Amino acid sequence: MNPLSERKYIIIGVFLLVGLAFIARLFYIQVINDSYKLDARNQAFRYTTEFPNRGYIYDRHHKLLVYNEAAYDLMVTPKEVKNFDTVDFCKLVDITKDEFIKKMKKAVQAPNSPRKPSVFEKQLSPQDYASLQELLYRFPGFFVQSRTLRKYPMKIAANMLGYIGEADKDMTERDPYYNEGDYLGISGVEKTYEKALRGKKGLRILMVDVNNSPKGSYMNGLYDTAATPGKALESTIDADLQLYGEMLMQNKIGSIVAIEPQTGEILALVTSPSYDPNLLVGRARNKNFSKLYLDTVRVPLFNRATMASYPPGSTFKLVESLIGQQEGVLNRETKYPCSAGYAPLGGHPKCEVHPSPLALYDAIGYSCNSYFSYVFKSIIENKKYHDTYVAFEAWRNIALSFNIGRKTNSDLANELRGNIPSIKYYDKVFGKGVWKASTVISLGIGQAEMGITPLQNANVATIIANKGWYYTPHIVKAIDNNANDTTLGRFKIKHFTAITDTAIYNNVIEGMSHVTESGTAHLLKIDGVEYCAKTGTAENPHGRDHSVFVAFAPKNNPKIAIAVLVENAGWGASWAGPIATLMMEKYLNGKIARKELEKTMMDANLIDNIKAYEPKKKKKK
Repeated sequence: MNPLSERKYIIIGVFLLVGLAFIARLFYIQVINDSYKLDARNQAFRYTTEFPNRGYIYDRHHKLLVYNEAAYDLMVTPKEVKNFDTVDFCKLVDITKDEFIKKMKKAVQAPNSPRKPSVFEKQLSPQDYASLQELLYRFPGFFVQSRTLRKYPMKIAANMLGYIGEADKDMTERDPYYNEGDYLGISGVEKTYEKALRGKKGLRILMVDVNNSPKGSYMNGLYDTAATPGKALESTIDADLQLYGEMLMQNKIGSIVAIEPQTGEILALVTSPSYDPNLLVGRARNKNFSKLYLDTVRVPLFNRATMASYPPGSTFKLVESLIGQQEGVLNRETKYPCSAGYAPLGGHPKCEVHPSPLALYDAIGYSCNSYFSYVFKSIIENKKYHDTYVAFEAWRNIALSFNIGRKTNSDLANELRGNIPSIKYYDKVFGKGVWKASTVISLGIGQAEMGITPLQNANVATIIANKGWYYTPHIVKAIDNNANDTTLGRFKIKHFTAITDTAIYNNVIEGMSHVTESGTAHLLKIDGVEYCAKTGTAENPHGRDHSVFVAFAPKNNPKIAIAVLVENAGWGASWAGPIATLMMEKYLNGKIARKELEKTMMDANLIDNIKAYEPKKKKKK
């Protein structure tokens, strides 16, 4: 056989084997080994999430309450990190070496992976970004991703607007839209309207060189998807009134809620003490949040307007008057003695000095405890029911229809319901069949286990102003300039209480007018404004009583209904009343004539005096 021929076949065989080896290797790389494919792609491309601008929030007059400011997250892809001077890097980013190690460990742990970008340092300011960007080429594996942060130009309504936080693992499992570290609304309006405000994320594919420097969009952005901005919200809040209310409540604990009766729109929602919402933005957020959270004296993160439940005190006498008339045991001429207090319980609860006996009009005006104890007794012992429990349940159901002890279902996140005790509760406390009207007589004057939030109390004032109906109180009136957005449809539904007879409301309104003319609030007149009100002093077992006041103005065709509560401040006419009337004067007249009263309210510091009123603890023997 020809030796050249044999050599030819050997050479061909070698080439075939080498070719097959290359083909096999390419097949393994391109088809089988997905992770290798990913590495190859990531060496050429960078997949960057485009975060949308979050929707702006405006007040009812289109004043800007919340907008966005540019911020940047420093990202890291651990697989791409190479040896560099960590000391220089830590100085540049302003972190310690221990923090650097901790952050790198977190970046490579599940659910992240060494090949997946994750946040290394979040919320860098534009100034930090500018100094970092110039030197970032020295640190392979790191790049900057643009974000936005919320800014609050007026620094008001912190608890109402809410704050932004990061999505955790539980949130990503509930809603696949989010990845860990994404920002979302945690409280307030930011939480309630999260889906409208957040917009929709986009994706951008960048080409990068061997130094990890961007070299432009892949295919001129052919495969990019644009982010969709969030929708703007028009709130119901009057920013000037909100600011004024927060100034009045400085150095006081409590809240103010003002509602437009004809629409249910919340004009102001003040909770005090509060905080500058800008504190919970940027790199200092976690440190500031810890300080606010650990402030157990002022508790600034607690929204007292919607979450604090207080006895309504004498302001509940308005509802008691309505129920008594509805149940047929009371009319405007009904009189009860009060010179010696409530006789069936040995003169308790007692009354302040005023004429006796009184009819309904004067009983409301002078806020007679004895009178309304008799009214409550007559309701619970109503002969038409022949059963204390049935009568009590009827009383309770009517009260519930005013949203006392029941959530208003507003668009304010984390609203609580307050409390009206049930038959089941009293059976447990006193024993079934044992208790009667005199056992729980304090309910008639808004005490005992009864609890109401300031939002609910403002809604009660709204219902009386409207003579039996209301719209669900709400903070947002339009989404993306659309007042008819389906999300807001429930705020267009008119609700009625169990009492619809306008004559019954007229009798109570006349009594409330008497409060301001010659009754318990006669020193709190507003120039040119006739208004209706009720003072209250809510008993507080932990210290000095709370000052409470509800009102609406003007008397005819009301434009504002309001509830104010100032903790540990005593009589309703002493602190809550002046603050409420100043708020109404500001809203209706646009200016304040009672400058001396305004200065007194703004300068007063009631927080530092609270401990002086707390019961002294017994010394241990």
